Amino acid sequence: MMRTIQRSLLLLLTLALVGCEIQGGVARPTPVAALPTAPPAAPTAGETAPAVVGASASPEASVAPVETAAVGESGVRIGLLTDPGDLLPYYDDSVDERATTPISELIFPAPLLAVGYTYTTTGVLERVPTAESGDVTVSMVDVYLDQTGAVTTTATDTITQVQQISVTFHWNPDLVWSDGAPLTADDSVFAYNLARQVNLGQETLGKLDLLERYEKVDDHTTRAVLKPDFIDPAYLTTYFTPLPRHLLEARDPAELRTSEFALLPVGYGPYAVERRDQGSLRLVRNAHYAGPTGPIDTVSFIFRDNLDLLRSSVGGGSLDVVAVEQPSPEALAAIKADADAGALWVSTVPSPIWEHLDFNLDVGVLQDIRVRRAIAHAINREAMVADLLGGYGAVLDSWIVAGHWAAAPADQLTRYPYNPDEARRLLDEAGIVDANGDGLRETGGQPLTLSLVTTQGSALRLAAAQRIRDDLTAVGVGLSLQEVPTAGLYSPDGPLFRRTFQLALFAWIAGPDPRGWERWSCAGVPNESNGWTGNNFPGWCFFEADRAIRVATTSLSREERVAAYLRQQQLFTQEIPVLPLFQRVDLVLASPSLTGVGADPTAPFTWNIATWSRR
Repeated sequence: MMRTIQRSLLLLLTLALVGCEIQGGVARPTPVAALPTAPPAAPTAGETAPAVVGASASPEASVAPVETAAVGESGVRIGLLTDPGDLLPYYDDSVDERATTPISELIFPAPLLAVGYTYTTTGVLERVPTAESGDVTVSMVDVYLDQTGAVTTTATDTITQVQQISVTFHWNPDLVWSDGAPLTADDSVFAYNLARQVNLGQETLGKLDLLERYEKVDDHTTRAVLKPDFIDPAYLTTYFTPLPRHLLEARDPAELRTSEFALLPVGYGPYAVERRDQGSLRLVRNAHYAGPTGPIDTVSFIFRDNLDLLRSSVGGGSLDVVAVEQPSPEALAAIKADADAGALWVSTVPSPIWEHLDFNLDVGVLQDIRVRRAIAHAINREAMVADLLGGYGAVLDSWIVAGHWAAAPADQLTRYPYNPDEARRLLDEAGIVDANGDGLRETGGQPLTLSLVTTQGSALRLAAAQRIRDDLTAVGVGLSLQEVPTAGLYSPDGPLFRRTFQLALFAWIAGPDPRGWERWSCAGVPNESNGWTGNNFPGWCFFEADRAIRVATTSLSREERVAAYLRQQQLFTQEIPVLPLFQRVDLVLASPSLTGVGADPTAPFTWNIATWSRR
């Protein structure tokens, strides 16, 4: 038996958020003094309290150096565009996660951290669970089937055997909370039970949907048991990041996300919260941390929503590091100028956020593969990368980004370089010609004008849409643009799930596991019979590709998965139901005096802070 769509609501929420521009602008937290259980230390000699600033800075405000507390050679000052609010290791969505993890990774290191699309340990777990180590096991269990053949917990007359995955997690016995209390498996199980009572975010909801149970094996071991007949690539991360049971057990779970603990948490990582003011946060070494720490004793975060101010502050020496997601072309030019002048050092990486153009295959003219290929050849994606991303981004050939373990070699894919002459030839071959010489091709006696829908309020996406319009006009295809509020585009009754669009422009986020069943399987096509769930918005149902994506997302063999993903990508690029456009760009700006800092597509830039040092 194959799995059924069980996470449509989760996927809907994820889609709605990854399609948005990821920028600053969330409300700043209310300044708090301290947690009663972990009072902040007094400033050390030579230090002053950080300046308190307003909730936001006007984009038109004059650019001036950021005022920060004096930090010695053993401290770093980091500028961020967004104050994430709570610092819990559980995130509302992908936007919250990307804003928070540069800080939370220092307080609650991820048990398994994705670095360069590959999971690694951070010392929180003793090892990455594998079948070879015996940590991942598959057993056969008896289950009941209902009248439709689906697994049910209700006793019926039909019993069969199915697979069930169990994953064992070995927690580092040397872990200690920053208040001195030992960390045990009970803290992870406590977080699991807490997640069953209150919403701890989309990823956690997904884990709960996978699990039959999550249990303690011994003081430093937990086990996740997936639901029977439910194989999902996320099984590797079905652990629950520990929360301090001794501090939270007596508190109301419903108040966790708004509590003082959420703003000033007690963690188990290399750093602990010393103090927090509106616009700033200071971390100091966790005296109880047993792992590697490096030379950085203090980390001060300064929050400002003005990129020019943060950039100039790195150049001026009042900040050491600034992280930026997809700056404007104007901001990129200023960053390049500073880097060329030696005022700062820049590390760039293609973002996991990738933009794409979906074809609705229910639209008659788009069912012709020659038309889809003509549109692909007509769009100058290389120019988009050069002009909109400052040359830092990358054109995509497939839906699995380059550098990913499952990415297909470029020479094994069907590729669509910019070639307007080939686009015109394909349209002529399809019988779509400009019969009256007005510059617009006709089909069925009517001018060919397609509509493109995209999210409202994204300057980058609007600029890309306008370039698509101009490129298609150049080959005789009209295009009308429609910007829709984000909530409307991703609504269950919106144009994507109801598949009422012709062309759609939005984004997905690549993860350490490519997944893809929800997006590319035949069962993932939203329709009336499945309640308009699933993320296969183009409606692409190709038998061999459907079989490949099922193997890729259900096999426990990495070798088998890589082969299946290769075949699926070959068919995907051949049939082109979606045209991948480009990856956005992430940048880390650093003082030339600081070494070891760098951007990573999936890990927060602070993940390797133990290797940072001063020249």
